[in-house]
Amino acid sequence: MSQALPNGFLWGNSTSSMQTEGGWNEGGKGKSVYDDRPASKDASDWHVAIDDYHRYDEDIKLMADQGMNAYRFQISWSRVCPTGDGDFNEEGIKFYSDLIDKLIKAGITPMICLYHFDMPLALAEKYNGFASRHVVEAFVRYGKKMVDEFAKRVPYWITFNEQNLYFMPDAYRIAGDLDGERSDSALYTISHHVMVAHAEVANYLHEHSNAKIGGMLAYSEVYPASSNPRDILYARQIDEFFNKNLLDVFINGQYSTEVMTFVKNHGIDMDFTDADKAAFKQLNSDFIAFSYYRSGQINSDKVPINTIVNHYLDYGSEQVPGLQVNEWGWNVDPLGFRDILTKVYDQYHVPMFPIENGIGVREHYTGKEIQDDYRIDYHRVHIQALKDAVYEDGVKVIGYLGWGLIDIPSSSGNMDKRYGMVYVNRTNSDLKDLKRVPKKSYAWFKHVIETNGADLS
Repeated sequence: MSQALPNGFLWGNSTSSMQTEGGWNEGGKGKSVYDDRPASKDASDWHVAIDDYHRYDEDIKLMADQGMNAYRFQISWSRVCPTGDGDFNEEGIKFYSDLIDKLIKAGITPMICLYHFDMPLALAEKYNGFASRHVVEAFVRYGKKMVDEFAKRVPYWITFNEQNLYFMPDAYRIAGDLDGERSDSALYTISHHVMVAHAEVANYLHEHSNAKIGGMLAYSEVYPASSNPRDILYARQIDEFFNKNLLDVFINGQYSTEVMTFVKNHGIDMDFTDADKAAFKQLNSDFIAFSYYRSGQINSDKVPINTIVNHYLDYGSEQVPGLQVNEWGWNVDPLGFRDILTKVYDQYHVPMFPIENGIGVREHYTGKEIQDDYRIDYHRVHIQALKDAVYEDGVKVIGYLGWGLIDIPSSSGNMDKRYGMVYVNRTNSDLKDLKRVPKKSYAWFKHVIETNGADLS
């Protein structure tokens, strides 16, 4: 048995509201942009998910029995404020208050995420989501209300799931921008508005509570495809624009010099005000949270001339050779995980908190235990990489939260792409009985937690 992780290390699970709750039209909830999305051949609708709105007691027990001591969940903005900017819904607030109380009673530390792409439909239709300053103000109002309600009981917070995605072409969809301008300038404005919303809520939390808050990124290691100097340049620029640019604000209160020079040279109007700069100057982060699933590489030869960094991967993204992949092309690269932990800590010296990690695989329940050794192998090598970062590189790490360790629909709504250590008996088209059935990995992870990471065998 090898070295255990430090005392107080957090082991747990992460989810989003639309991928777990269901109850889409119950308890006074307003519609989010997900609630009108129809089912398709490869995706379910979002009306039921795994029905945690009615069954979270069962899932808390599964987490507690496994030994988890942390759970990151998301508050659905439209459940607690149906139109996003109107009256708050006390029944929705009570739902989360009861959830928090039951987690604490079970010995599980709650962690709140305020936004995971599910813009209230009313704000998307009327204002195009975070393209609008009005929606920034509405989010800050919602975030402050949640801090007032829950910060005394919830010690860890993030505002936006995978905040750097708002700097990528998918930004419009996840920001609730249904039919606004599609331009480089609009992309930068949306990303900036989201950062302003983060800063305002984070500053308020620090002023009014002892809770901790950090920024969160979707961090994928992107390697140069070769020793070609342009491949190396493009890989560095991707990291600078997508990751370090936001880390610089989270930690130092200002955007990257390189990115801001690009903005100036290209005449981009980010809607950056003096009040925004003041909010950034006040901002600090208690930790850096991130998701990590896989790595990729960039081949600069495939990227057209005059493409901006935000679109490099649209053209030049490639698989890293020699790594095992799942059927969706997501690879297994624990060294990339370690490198992110170490290089970010080395630069910013703020505790690291990986809060999503896992692999999606197609699985079928036949009445016998699912032998998901591939999932055990995936988590084993990533936890070992985390331990190497801690004990060989000196990184301070708060915890390790897997993604969706009870099966949930994937981010595209696909129930076939399963990440869980507990099987949920439903398909994209058939809800069946939603029975929870632990897989082989459930017992393995329980032992890992019991030994605080010392025994990964």
